[in-house]
Amino acid sequence: MKIDLSGQRALVTGAATGIGRAIALGLAEAGATVVVNHLRQAGAAAEVVAACGGDALAIDADVSARESVTGLFAQAFAALGGIDILVNNAGIMQVKPFLELTEDDWDRVLNTNLKSMFLCCQAALPGMLARGQGVVINIASELGYLGREHYVPYTASKGGVITLTRSLAREFAPTVRVNAIAPGPTATPMIEAEVAITGNLEVETASPAGRLGQPAEIASSAVFLASAHASFYYGEILSPNGGTLMR
Repeated sequence: MKIDLSGQRALVTGAATGIGRAIALGLAEAGATVVVNHLRQAGAAAEVVAACGGDALAIDADVSARESVTGLFAQAFAALGGIDILVNNAGIMQVKPFLELTEDDWDRVLNTNLKSMFLCCQAALPGMLARGQGVVINIASELGYLGREHYVPYTASKGGVITLTRSLAREFAPTVRVNAIAPGPTATPMIEAEVAITGNLEVETASPAGRLGQPAEIASSAVFLASAHASFYYGEILSPNGGTLMR
């Protein structure tokens, strides 16, 4: 199955490293022009832009803040004329017992993982609706279904991503296709940091696949959802997770 995204303009949040980086590269390889959003990771983002080639560009913006999101999309629109594919990938994780969590802990994770998607969708959807087409892909997590002790803000945010996706899919279909991806444990800097704190590598690889996923394996789902091959997908949550969650 050949996927051709030539002429499509994509914006990927949190695209300097990990899954976001792999998605940006996958979209570019399929022919899309990519905006690589990052937060204070100029060097890594520049490497992604160079690998994407073409008219790709990097924009530093905090997607958890309305003013910053407004500036991000203003720059993207000025450079490319619009956004056809939005991938909401930016996310962080907090590992802490529930009773030790502070309000700041909660706000920081929910703002980055969930509020950012609200803000970016509000910025992108009007243009998509005006053009009569568009694609939104939200990155959730298997833990949005399963939950996990000591991960409450993260799991709550990812559960919110799943229901946000389904609600937006119903509201904006058929003009805009809104779907999500809920990866299992994936070899990224985030999970490396998590394992350094918890020592839970055996937990993360306790799946039928018996290993961590690779970012490119998650990116392939995003490239598919961005393409015309996924034209009948609305509100779907794809789950490349090595069998950790079978639904």
